[in-house]
Amino acid sequence: MRHPIRSLHSLAGNRRWLIGFLGGIGGWVLYVAALRLAPLSLVQAASAGGIAVLALGGGRLRPQERIGVGAAVLGLVLLALSLDAHPAVGRASSLAVIAWFAGSLAAAAIAAVVLPRGAGLGTAAGVLYAAGDVGTKAAVAGGRQLLFAPAVLGFHGIAFVCMQLAFQRGARLATAGLAVLWTNALPIVAGTLLFGESLPGGWRSGARVTAFALVLVGAVALSRPDARFDGPEGLARLSID
Repeated sequence: MRHPIRSLHSLAGNRRWLIGFLGGIGGWVLYVAALRLAPLSLVQAASAGGIAVLALGGGRLRPQERIGVGAAVLGLVLLALSLDAHPAVGRASSLAVIAWFAGSLAAAAIAAVVLPRGAGLGTAAGVLYAAGDVGTKAAVAGGRQLLFAPAVLGFHGIAFVCMQLAFQRGARLATAGLAVLWTNALPIVAGTLLFGESLPGGWRSGARVTAFALVLVGAVALSRPDARFDGPEGLARLSID
C-alpha cells in the first residue's frame, strides 16, 4: 500500500498474473453486455461457477474447506434453480443504489477488521465487487444513472487492492473463494430489493431461502483460520507457493 506504483509494476511484470488479469477484464466486458439483456439475478447466477473451479487443481482440501465449497456450490446452484423466466425489468432508485453503496463500504470495512487475515480481505473484496456489479446494472440503464460509472470503477479498484492483499495473507479458497461467493450472492439480493425483480413462487421460494442459508454456511466454513498461514512461517510459505 505504501508503494502502489512499484506494486503494480511488479504484478504487471508477471506474465501469468497479467494473462489472468486480462482474462478477467474480458469477462467483465461480457458481463456488462449481459446486464443489458437480462436481469441482474439471472446474469449473476449464470456466472457463479468460479468457486468450484478454485477448488480444483490446488491439492487436498481440508475438511472445513470441503464443507465450505460443497455448501457454497450447492447454494449457488439452488440460487440458479430458484430463478424464474422474466424480462430484464426495473430501474433502481438512485437513493437505493447509493444506500447499497454505503452499506457495502461499511460491511467491507467490518469484514476486513473482524475476520481472520485473508478471509477478511477476501470477503471485503467480494462485497465491494458486488457493489460494483450493482452500480454497473444501474449505469447500463442509461440516463442520469450513467453517473454511477465512476463509483463502479472506484469499487472495483478498492476491491482489486483488497484482493491482492488477501492473496498475501490466506489460501485461495479463503480469499478468492469468499470473494467469488459474495460477488455472486449479494447482487441476486440486490436484484430483488433494488431492481424490482420478482420473488419466486412455490418451491423456488424455499429453494432460494435454503440457498442463502447454504451460502452462509459456506462463508463461515471458508472464513475459519488456517494454521498453515498464521505467523511469519505461513506468510513465507505463501510467498513460496
